[in-house]
Amino acid sequence: MSQKPTLPKGTRDFGPDIMARRNFIFKTIRNVFEKFGFMPLETPSMENLNVLTGKYGDEGDQLLFKILNSGDFLSKTSQEEYNKGAKEMLPKIAKKGLRYDLTVPFARYVVMNQHNITFPFKRYQIQPVWRADRPQKGRYQEFYQCDADVVGTQSLICESEIVQIINEVFEKLTIDDYTIKINHRGILSGIVEHIGAKGKETDFFVAIDKLDKIGLDNVLKELSSKDFSSEAINTLTPFFNEKSDINGKINFLKNIFPVNSIGHQGVEDIETILNYIKTSGMENNNHLELDFTLARGLSYYTGAIFEVKVNNASFGSVSGGGRYDNLTGVFGLPNVSGVGFSFGVDRIYDVMDELTLFPKETASSTQILITNFDEESEKHALKILSSLRSAGIKSEIFPESVKLKKQLNYADKKNVPYVLLIGEEEINSQLFTLKNMIEGKQEKLPLEKIISTLTEE
Repeated sequence: MSQKPTLPKGTRDFGPDIMARRNFIFKTIRNVFEKFGFMPLETPSMENLNVLTGKYGDEGDQLLFKILNSGDFLSKTSQEEYNKGAKEMLPKIAKKGLRYDLTVPFARYVVMNQHNITFPFKRYQIQPVWRADRPQKGRYQEFYQCDADVVGTQSLICESEIVQIINEVFEKLTIDDYTIKINHRGILSGIVEHIGAKGKETDFFVAIDKLDKIGLDNVLKELSSKDFSSEAINTLTPFFNEKSDINGKINFLKNIFPVNSIGHQGVEDIETILNYIKTSGMENNNHLELDFTLARGLSYYTGAIFEVKVNNASFGSVSGGGRYDNLTGVFGLPNVSGVGFSFGVDRIYDVMDELTLFPKETASSTQILITNFDEESEKHALKILSSLRSAGIKSEIFPESVKLKKQLNYADKKNVPYVLLIGEEEINSQLFTLKNMIEGKQEKLPLEKIISTLTEE
């Protein structure tokens, strides 16, 4: 009995229609990245586990997909090691893992190639990543990220360009109702200091990062369970209740944080980024929001952090990132500051699909189909096919001599906008019937006119 094939949970197949739409997103993002001076890079799907572990916090480490060593890996382990549990066993049976994100492999690449690259180094990377997360709507175990990072500079111009890139990509994708949330790890650390809980920054970051998922009451319960005093938790209330615009929130924080404190430095960084955005002449700045509760759970962020949400869609964050000052240090290259962010293509696709934002032309891969009536017409069709392709026109011939209805149905189902009919009359006159499948019109034209018509579109 044959076994029915299935897909692993949290993964998906992408058919031609979906791939055409995904490629539209990839191409849009790639073009904007390159416009801002970023260069392409790829790294392996797998990394050594010692590269990946310890970079994403305890919760991130638990979501790493580990790859078992090849061969009889159990022969090199003992019952005693097995009894000690997974932490003891793991290094014995797995030395590699699938990459969790693109930022840590990028930092590893920078360290290994530090003498061959020019700093500041601007790279973009569009590749899949894997996380052993619980699959649900908008959350997958295999998904693509589109990262852009700059390392080798502390200039906040880079942060302002991130905002500009996000705005431009969303404009080109016709996503117009979205919010770019910005915060700063210095502001968060300043809040922890203000409530009298200095030293508990990591617990605060991890808890506050769950606000959208579990709600404020549960966040406060988690903080209480992490030994935050009731007085400290009550002191947080004004930060949750502050609803003014970005300038109002900046003034609110300035009145709270002492000058020269870590919190005050965070506020100054945000002001500098906003000034750079204004100086750049970016017209549409109404998507920016300063959000005190934005934490970004990854442990390597040290400065400004970003997260983007599409407001009229039923999905969470579609983009995020921030400044990291110590990431390459763990690989032996200290004092190299970097900043980067990532577009979540799978979520962007789901948002655009939900809001029906894809252009109709993305559904079409072939511009024109040439019909095939008999051996004679096939011979002429193949010559014309070669001319069309030489002109850069995406074209194909129906491979068999069948009834015209079947060939037109094929073109219709593939969303091919034009069909070229070549019969005995067309061969003799060298005027070929071009049928517009969208409008239902057809006309007889010489080949040169057909080529010019299709290349102008």
